Amino acid sequence: MEQEVMSLSLLDLAVKGGWIMIVLLLLSVLAIYIFGKKIWLITKASKIDRYFMNDIMDQMHEGKIEGALALCKKYDSPIARMVEKAITHRSKTPAEVQQIMENMGNVEVQRLEKGLSGLASIAGGAPMIGFLGTVTGMVKAFFNMANSGNNVDITLLSGGIYEAMITTVGGLIVGIIAYFAYNFLVGRISALTAKMDNAVIDMMDILEDSEK
Repeated sequence: MEQEVMSLSLLDLAVKGGWIMIVLLLLSVLAIYIFGKKIWLITKASKIDRYFMNDIMDQMHEGKIEGALALCKKYDSPIARMVEKAITHRSKTPAEVQQIMENMGNVEVQRLEKGLSGLASIAGGAPMIGFLGTVTGMVKAFFNMANSGNNVDITLLSGGIYEAMITTVGGLIVGIIAYFAYNFLVGRISALTAKMDNAVIDMMDILEDSEK
């Protein structure tokens, strides 16, 4: 007599995980949405010609203020907006101009970081929800075993054990992916912030040289 081999698809496993898997699915969709939106915004904010500051310097040294402002408006980038602010307020003291640029930079960074807390919450919360499914699954398994009396059958326990194990795996998968996605975005924002800091230094040097 041949032994029947049973197989389960990912969908079958998810169904056996119970209602907790629906929550994890919603969290995974939300994580993908946040990641996709943020990576698009960060990539867009990072797009600027590598010779941008050199071009600004040339325009400023030649006294072409309008040309420098037009060059800033050409790019939808935090660096370009910071430089535009500096040029607009070039008549102020160097300390004031630097403060204006830094304030503008802080606003831009806050805009890019908005929503990242949600991704961090998913990274930390998804495994906990998965563990909740583990607890409820084991409770279900022991409940079935208690109600079976002396006729304990492994099939009575299988549903609860499936739910316990599958939700744990699902929660960890969602949490791990969200964790790495969060840190990837934080790294991209940090790299852009470093470029913005360098732009402040370069712009202050440009304004100082243009006054000579």
